[in-house]
Amino acid sequence: MKKHKLCLFLCAAGVFLYGLLFMVSACITGCAAAVPENGSNSKDRFINLMTWNIHNLFDGEDNGFEYDEFLESAGWSTEKYRGRVNAFCAAVGSIGVMPDIIMLEEIESIMIFQDIALSLNKGHEWSHFAINPGAALGVGILSRFPLEARAHSVTVDADTAPRPVLEVRLRLDGEDIIVFVCHWKSKLGGDDVTERTRRASARVIMRRIRELRETEPNTGVITAGDLNENHDEFYRRSGTIICALLPDDPYCAQLTGCITNDGEFPFMQKDFIILGGNKPPEPLHFPQESVVLFSPWQDELENGSYYYRNDWETIDHFLISAQFFDNKGWEYEKTAVINFPPFANANGVPFSYNARTGLGLSDHFPLMMTLKMTSD
Repeated sequence: MKKHKLCLFLCAAGVFLYGLLFMVSACITGCAAAVPENGSNSKDRFINLMTWNIHNLFDGEDNGFEYDEFLESAGWSTEKYRGRVNAFCAAVGSIGVMPDIIMLEEIESIMIFQDIALSLNKGHEWSHFAINPGAALGVGILSRFPLEARAHSVTVDADTAPRPVLEVRLRLDGEDIIVFVCHWKSKLGGDDVTERTRRASARVIMRRIRELRETEPNTGVITAGDLNENHDEFYRRSGTIICALLPDDPYCAQLTGCITNDGEFPFMQKDFIILGGNKPPEPLHFPQESVVLFSPWQDELENGSYYYRNDWETIDHFLISAQFFDNKGWEYEKTAVINFPPFANANGVPFSYNARTGLGLSDHFPLMMTLKMTSD
């Protein structure tokens, strides 16, 4: 018989942070191991992390903040909600490798994680969820491994980002890693107008990475979620604006002021993340002190995770720090876009959920990332 303990914290920054711990009769220890690929050491251990914008996953009860189509008066019900949870769990089970850590965007409440964990029945005992007061949806994480969490509200001028940044410390077989679960502001209202809010979210992450560099230089950092920004956003917008995600490009370094015509370095990055395709990620055109995170979109992934106006977008991300490429502890192995049925429809694009018919899953594909630890 499974039980749970629910904790509620009201953060000073104006974010609700919920934690859920499941108590199970069987003790679950160690790392869940995926089947090693050909040539892999049979003693290698693997951990799989999934991020997915699940697209408006509301529970079955009205709380006054739901979107219109998910109100009881519009026909939304506990039965339809349970149908979504069952479809979600069946889809995740069809991947072949069960994710050990599941990060979700566009989810209404912490109790949804309880229902998912009970339905999956794979030992996901820990979860946390963060939401802004009065918001319809937030971000969260479900894990087989112990975790601690804190939430960061994001405000620039008078504009508060719709979702907080959820910072999670995961304890993986004696090693801590930090994961930022994100759903940055969308481009609704204009790409350039909304960019400053995405940069404000990037600023929170940059500040924490710099703090961790000072206090825990060996702790790896992963930024995950729907950032509402392509990995090549800078080029898609003709290099006319500093984006929250920037390539390690000499023109970007010049534009941001990180390098001047005389070669001096007047200041460092504050509110943008530099993306690299090298393993390990390191600055090539920015100053050596710059923070560069590895983006699988620049090296090993194709197409995208979101299909909009007849074009693929790469707005869902895993951004990975250099500590996962140093041959110590948990190492980056690979990332994949989960782009096959039932996640994809007959046209090969995300099978969006339809509240009227109850069919479909989400307008985004999930991403799955694998970490490996090699045994001696």
